[in-house]
Amino acid sequence: MLSILKESKLRCLFYLLWITAVIGVLLTWEHTLHSLGPQQSSLCACHKCLNDDDAGFRKVVNASHKPFLSRNYNISKDAFNWWKKIQRERRDFSFFQMTVDKLFHVFPPVPDVVESSPDRCRTCAVVGNSGNLKGSYYGPLIDFHDVVIRMNRGPTKGYEKDVGTKTTHHVMYPTSAIYLDNTTHLVLFPFKIRDLEWLLSAFEPANVNSQSRANKDLVMILNPAFMKYVHETWLQKKGKYPSTGFMTLILSLQICDEVNVFGFGADRRGIWNHYFEILQNKKFRTGNHQGKYEYKAIEQLAQFGKIVLFKGW
Repeated sequence: MLSILKESKLRCLFYLLWITAVIGVLLTWEHTLHSLGPQQSSLCACHKCLNDDDAGFRKVVNASHKPFLSRNYNISKDAFNWWKKIQRERRDFSFFQMTVDKLFHVFPPVPDVVESSPDRCRTCAVVGNSGNLKGSYYGPLIDFHDVVIRMNRGPTKGYEKDVGTKTTHHVMYPTSAIYLDNTTHLVLFPFKIRDLEWLLSAFEPANVNSQSRANKDLVMILNPAFMKYVHETWLQKKGKYPSTGFMTLILSLQICDEVNVFGFGADRRGIWNHYFEILQNKKFRTGNHQGKYEYKAIEQLAQFGKIVLFKGW
């Protein structure tokens, strides 16, 4: 028993030393890069930017539709007709446009996105909910990033050492919605018009007086045409539509200069589960999504050096 406890303490000490070393290296890189100044040929001030020296990858990323809805951007009827089939939306394009117009009387008409610049390095951590985060001790590393994107009901309280505490953007849809603090962006992934109506309802004065869902000035709404782009360009139309996690990762390629990915894929036993729950159904799969195909695409992004994929211990 004593030997087991001793081994456990040594393992924890090793993890803490490793995390400290990683953060030290990152801080050294940041100091060096700032002292050297940005490279004129680079699109950002990171050690390596997503779109640097890769015309093919840049072409795929630039083929994207605008990732977020705004007052000045309207999706095509073709994109709307694809989107409405996801969850059998019966209302028409005109009703959709009218609903979107209402949104931008309440929420920011222009999304809060910082453009890439040779003077700036915007590092992002995309944090999924996979069980492979258990025992990873990734928390400090995740919190080191400028932008930390979480999704659905993934909690941090009680799991800080593995998933961190920082959240700048939280992706959700109505059935996975949680309450956010005043500094976190609510990123809505709408799958039907009713989801947009839910957002309007959640911020009605009668509903926000008791407890605000989030800061209304930090609300961002994913563009349905972007969903179609991810499905067709990145997944070659595999599955009915992309998963929230995969769309979030591809979204990060649009808004970040450097992307690190945590908590995606099955755990070490090959089981698809969440770090915050005990899964009763061991045969759980990914529903309408092609989980294995999506994960293969993520691994390829890592192999090509576009992201760094942290798979857990």
